[in-house]
Amino acid sequence: MIEVVGHTAVDHICRVSHLPGPNHSASVLERKIFFGGGAANIAAGIAALGGEAALISAVGGDFAGSAYDQWLDRLGVEKRFFVIPKANTATAFMFTDPAGDQMTFFEWGASGIFATATPADLSFVHMATADPAFNLQVAEKAAFASFDPGQDLHRYTREHLTAMLDMIDILIANHHEFAGMCTTLGITRDELTRRVPMAIETRGGEGCRITTNGTTTAVPAVPVTCVDPTGAGDGFRAGFLTAYAGGYDPVTAVKIGTVTASFVVGAAGCQTALADQTRMQTRYREHFGELPAAGKPRRT
Repeated sequence: MIEVVGHTAVDHICRVSHLPGPNHSASVLERKIFFGGGAANIAAGIAALGGEAALISAVGGDFAGSAYDQWLDRLGVEKRFFVIPKANTATAFMFTDPAGDQMTFFEWGASGIFATATPADLSFVHMATADPAFNLQVAEKAAFASFDPGQDLHRYTREHLTAMLDMIDILIANHHEFAGMCTTLGITRDELTRRVPMAIETRGGEGCRITTNGTTTAVPAVPVTCVDPTGAGDGFRAGFLTAYAGGYDPVTAVKIGTVTASFVVGAAGCQTALADQTRMQTRYREHFGELPAAGKPRRT
């Protein structure tokens, strides 16, 4: 079981004419509503691949019985929710310009409960976007912990990040978040990667880099037509975590994550085009060759 901690959210995804500066405006060309939230996206992706996923999250009184609630049930995601009846389920407003650059505004809503909630002991956990203090408690109790600061990075102080890096087994972040962590901590990228046993830096269309034991390996992106970049990172994490927990070596797991991310960007919405095992393996062979055998599954 892979336990994923963080947001369950409703995404309002908009295509806009451009990303405006302060005191300026832009035209919304298209707006659609999708299922989202970093942790929920990852848990859904794991379940779609046939993995076992538990989602530790918070939802409002509007969630029970909703289409989103039913979708998670169909996927087989185990829901361990804090339910806040008078709050909204977290909501994200994302704006993407024609160049693919994004700007996001996020209403925490029910997720505010993380600031005072107490987590249970977890075995194999991935911490996505959530309250820093809550995630630190999760990491302290977890037998194996993966961490992804995501778009909540601005909530993490130097002290938060220092403590987190001392407790985790895997750090996953995109290149913007790597730069932000380095700035907050006052260290270089190389120094950051040496602080953790495994560091994975995703770089959009350039692919990603994985560093273990001082050795960095570059893995190219899978070339596909990008319809919407939203959720690509979550798709990568779902594929990587499923493969790594299933016993694949880290580099192969990163390649699998790269493949699963390529499905997500092919459609608008973070959970619209999730890969299953068959589709993932077919595309893997097309771009990376034969999929090697997995080793012994890691403790989950």
